[in-house]
Amino acid sequence: MTTEIRFYHNAPDRLRVACVLSTKARAGGHRISVFAPDGGIARQFDQMLWGLQPLSFIPHVAADSPLAAETPVVIGSRLDTLPHEDVLINLGDELPDGFERFALVLEIVGPTDPERQAARGRYRHYKERGYTLSAHDLAQRSGE
Repeated sequence: MTTEIRFYHNAPDRLRVACVLSTKARAGGHRISVFAPDGGIARQFDQMLWGLQPLSFIPHVAADSPLAAETPVVIGSRLDTLPHEDVLINLGDELPDGFERFALVLEIVGPTDPERQAARGRYRHYKERGYTLSAHDLAQRSGE
C-alpha cells in the first residue's frame, strides 16, 4: 500500500479543521484514526466532536475503549493502539512512528512559525522518501 499525504496549512484552528476533515472522511465511508500525543489536545478534540454540529453525531472513542474496533473515529496517543488504517489525522507536531501503515495521512498546520517549521520537517521527510504529497492552503479557501 502506498501512503498518500495531504497537508492543510494556514489552519486558524487545527482542532476545528480536524473535526471538519473527520466529518468529511466519515461521510465518505472512511474509518479515521486520530493521533493526539498530548492528552489535553485529545480531550479538546473529543469535546469539539461532540459539539461540532448540533443535529449530527460523529461516533468516536479513545483508543483504549473496548468499542475502538467498531467505532469510526478513534483517538489515541500511540499509533500502535489505533485500530483503523484508512485515514490518520496527525494532531502532533512530530512525525508519528508507523504512519506508513495508513492509506492517507492528513497533516494540519497552524499559522505560527513553530507549527510551520515542524510541518516543513515532516514534509521534507515524506518527500525524500517518495510519498505522494499534496498541499491545501486554507487561507485561500476562506478568502483571507
